[in-house]
Amino acid sequence: MEKEKKIHGRVKAVNISKTKGVVKNPVKEGYFKIDHGLEGDAHAGNWHRQVSLLASESADKVRAAGLDIEDGKFAENITTEGLELYSLPVGTKLKIGESLQEVTQIGKECHTGCAIKQAVGECVMPKEGIFTKVIVSGVVKAGDSIEVV
Repeated sequence: MEKEKKIHGRVKAVNISKTKGVVKNPVKEGYFKIDHGLEGDAHAGNWHRQVSLLASESADKVRAAGLDIEDGKFAENITTEGLELYSLPVGTKLKIGESLQEVTQIGKECHTGCAIKQAVGECVMPKEGIFTKVIVSGVVKAGDSIEVV
């Protein structure tokens, strides 16, 4: 009997902002609380888009156009490496650091006048970003593994 292959990546950065609609800044680690999201982040709350994730590989598409984009500039809470996030189906569970999160939405509608789009020119979050809800609380930091469970 063949063992099931594990799909995994890693956390490149954890990012936070106190205000909605602005870029997020990297922090050493974050506490992701059940039914809430990243403590201290403007987007946290008891709804289906508690945490936003974007693969560094997605941001690389914008970087290839010559823009110098740092982690968090697309307002993602977690910047990842090694996973094609937007191909994960809704309902997928991700073990991220100490937390367990469930994918609730792929992409989003981009609103007009977005500070991120104004700052970077093009936003990849609407097509390639994903959103999760926290189902097991825990600390997440850069370098932590991400495992599809």
